[in-house]
Amino acid sequence: MRIDLTTIIVDDYDRAIEFFTGPLGFELVEDSPSLTTDGRPKRWVTVRPPGAETGVLLARADGERQTAAIGDQVAGRVGFFLRVDDFDAAYERMAAAGVQFVRPPRTEEYGRVAVFLDISGNRWDLLGPA
Repeated sequence: MRIDLTTIIVDDYDRAIEFFTGPLGFELVEDSPSLTTDGRPKRWVTVRPPGAETGVLLARADGERQTAAIGDQVAGRVGFFLRVDDFDAAYERMAAAGVQFVRPPRTEEYGRVAVFLDISGNRWDLLGPA
């Protein structure tokens, strides 16, 4: 058993793909035409970190309720965690690419951590070894 995907609600597929595959370095796994449950066109877009099994479904908001959830999917908490082998290199690369870090890097018992925002405004922890 494993978690295959988690969803992040976005306002624009292409900007989200650009963010995840550019500054974050994820791979675009799939970008296929699809339909909503009531037959309207949408896209099935998945990305994932290189070598990872679990990916992220980038789902364009559909309706007022989903639009209201953009950037606040976990009520302002850190809800996503990106672990890297070389924290300093990843932090420098992401910061240089314009990723917004809302807390500076710090060292905790479990390793190095810095909080950043994704393209929608959701909070992520960038995690690395101590």
